[in-house]
Amino acid sequence: MPNNAIVKALLSALLFGVSTPLSKILIGRTNSFLLAGLLYIGSFVGLLPVYFWREKRAMPARIDRNNLRKISGAVFCGGIIGPVLLLLGLRSACASAVALWLNFEVVMTALLGWLFFQDHLDSKGWCGVAGAFLAGLLLTASEGFGAYLPALLILGACTAWALDNHLTALIDGITPVQSTLLKGLIAGGTNVAIGLLISSSLPAFSTVLAAILLGAFSYGVSIALYISSAQKLGATRSQVIFSSAPVFGMLLAPLLLSETIGPTQVTAAVILLFSIWLLIQTRHTHLHRHEAMEHIHSHSHNDLHHDHHSGPEVINHHTHLHTHPAIEHDHPHLPDLHHRHNH
Repeated sequence: MPNNAIVKALLSALLFGVSTPLSKILIGRTNSFLLAGLLYIGSFVGLLPVYFWREKRAMPARIDRNNLRKISGAVFCGGIIGPVLLLLGLRSACASAVALWLNFEVVMTALLGWLFFQDHLDSKGWCGVAGAFLAGLLLTASEGFGAYLPALLILGACTAWALDNHLTALIDGITPVQSTLLKGLIAGGTNVAIGLLISSSLPAFSTVLAAILLGAFSYGVSIALYISSAQKLGATRSQVIFSSAPVFGMLLAPLLLSETIGPTQVTAAVILLFSIWLLIQTRHTHLHRHEAMEHIHSHSHNDLHHDHHSGPEVINHHTHLHTHPAIEHDHPHLPDLHHRHNH
């Protein structure tokens, strides 16, 4: 399993995880729609300089219809439908109960990957998914389960985010930074508009600035890292690693919110780390065939699939439009952009 993709998924989880205690400080200053929108807008603002500095030349002349469908679906499911269903569920349930059901995202990502997206898992991989889910249950149980939750609304949100995970992992027409910019602009603008419609007052400038700064790193950089990881590991594996985000938030909460860490949280963290270790141990190899294709994504030339340069070899990761000839071979692989096939 590529070490750089694992590190990116963990860094993504770290950045998103620390947003939980920081967002808890901001949530009392504005409504949830407006805060979510400002965080997404922050992701757009934070990555815009990166795009102009190093990504602009990688933008293709046009996005084909297939990638446009994926991008539209990912933004609609992950940036609009998911948050709306979550907030509808929050209206009649306590936050701890919602957190319990949100752990179904990793399960829905695995199930949808297996059923529709050719995201293969072996027995160790499914054990890793189950362990990540169990760790999430333990973390939530330590907070108390509260009242009954409208389970279908939250399950719908989890399904929307699971679809977002898979569609995002399959986008190969634009770079992760460009995907995140589109998500931030569209999802951020939509949520801000809803928040302004239902709000009786505007948040203070300091709150807006804090939310945008938080969104730049905990959403913008985090989402871009997650997309890059998912394109190499597949959405399910990246999501299991990303599910460590609450652990990072848990570690920061005592410093910011004077909360304590109990034995249940420690147990959940150990289970989660073991689940990630199980997932890393998976090895999948068989004879498979690649059809000829042309796409754009970040790649290096040491993976048996990218030997298209005729000049001096390029060792570092880089992004440009390139072509793959049809080939049949046997080697260890993951459900990345090049390995979505039947088993």
